[in-house]
Amino acid sequence: MMRYSSRTAILICALTITSIGVAAQTPTPAPAKKPTTAAKAPAAKAPAAKATAFDPVLLQPATLRAKAPAEYEVKFATTAGEFTIRVTRAWAPNGADRFYNLVRHHFYDGASFFRVLPGFMAQFGISAYPEVSKVWEHANIKDDPIVQSNHRGFVSFATAGPNTRTTQVFINYGNNEALDKSGFSAFAVVTDGMEVVDKLYNGYGEGAPDGHGPDQGLISNRGRAYLEKGFPKLDSIRSATLVPAAAASAPAK
Repeated sequence: MMRYSSRTAILICALTITSIGVAAQTPTPAPAKKPTTAAKAPAAKAPAAKATAFDPVLLQPATLRAKAPAEYEVKFATTAGEFTIRVTRAWAPNGADRFYNLVRHHFYDGASFFRVLPGFMAQFGISAYPEVSKVWEHANIKDDPIVQSNHRGFVSFATAGPNTRTTQVFINYGNNEALDKSGFSAFAVVTDGMEVVDKLYNGYGEGAPDGHGPDQGLISNRGRAYLEKGFPKLDSIRSATLVPAAAASAPAK
């Protein structure tokens, strides 16, 4: 499936920007004048250090190659609620490792569900920060064989063709077995909160140029600002974090 395709095409991009937080500066009162000498002007303060809103290691994709555990869980806190997915490395080792490294360094924090098509899937994975998107654009991983099918609730990487997976993923709403033969290898499944995934905002429909939804290229180039201005109703990810192993293995009540 190629970029900017229609319903059966899952697009992929890779992403980036830097939100800069500036420390507040309080003006220093000038010293009182002495009767016989002129007062010296207060020394200028050094400019505040710029702070990035993302983990700087995300600007070095080649360094993020840690091997994922055999199984791990990721909790998503979103504007629509919370859901959890369980990743099984044996289903798609390359995909599981890539996702593990991205989550460890909070790549998905702030990202939006920019392509939500009822009955089909919900797609996300373009960074809120254009600087980050830029360096991941060509950080491809090799395809994994199809072990697990794209059934409802299963999670796969989006792709623009063979061996082009980077950071975008989608959650299947329907049973999309037809995607298996196109190389979309599921690596995870939603284990809790699928009702939250079901209610992600879908009013914008298919993305540009086939529809009136967000343009992936513009998301990559402009980041969160583009979506907040043109598509303010989209749901987004507040945080995506690894669930501690002990909590993940505890039986559900």
